[in-house]
Amino acid sequence: MAKAPAGRPVLDGNAVRTQRTRERILAVSLELFNTRGEAHVTTGMIADELNISPGNLYYHFRNKDQVVERLFERFEERISLEPPDPVAGAGAIEDLWLYLHLMFEAIWDYRFLYRNLDDIVGRNRRLRDRFNRIVDAKLVAVEGLCRGLARSGLMTASPAEIRALALNVLVVATYWLNYRAVRGARESADAGVPGAGAFQVMSLVAPYLSGEARRHFERLGRDYVE
Repeated sequence: MAKAPAGRPVLDGNAVRTQRTRERILAVSLELFNTRGEAHVTTGMIADELNISPGNLYYHFRNKDQVVERLFERFEERISLEPPDPVAGAGAIEDLWLYLHLMFEAIWDYRFLYRNLDDIVGRNRRLRDRFNRIVDAKLVAVEGLCRGLARSGLMTASPAEIRALALNVLVVATYWLNYRAVRGARESADAGVPGAGAFQVMSLVAPYLSGEARRHFERLGRDYVE
């Protein structure tokens, strides 16, 4: 097979079309799952939205669970960002804020996973185990960021308090969208949802912040309370 200049194989026309169709299926499925709920979307609805035959869809994904698994893989790649290296001063607050904001952006972009979480992980043990690994990694990351704040004198909290705080952050992050849905929040204006989620979990951290760190948090969060 001919090689591209960068050393990658050159795909023939059929392979390119296959890849494009697969990507379209995933993009449309994600949109439908997010807007209608994964449980309410069938493979027939996905095929209709794409204007392709069910057989064509079946060629790429044998069932809806395979689509969900592939989208979960992409979510996993997206949310598995490493926390920043600890920095001193008010910059540490900004690092925690940014880390949480990026986490909520990923949650929002793949929100169907969280809105139907119990059902999805209940019927797919592999996804349940992988989701638990994500949560475990986030617990370690948030604990590490909070310990960095404590070492810098920006947070007053014992190791046990930091552990409990990190757990509460993950609980709120996991069920934030479900809470909004129950409360009837409109999701059409989606631009502010990740920031609002980040502010909500930062509010859990705020009582442990001291001095300038607390004031800096209040400045960062002003846009979400005014």
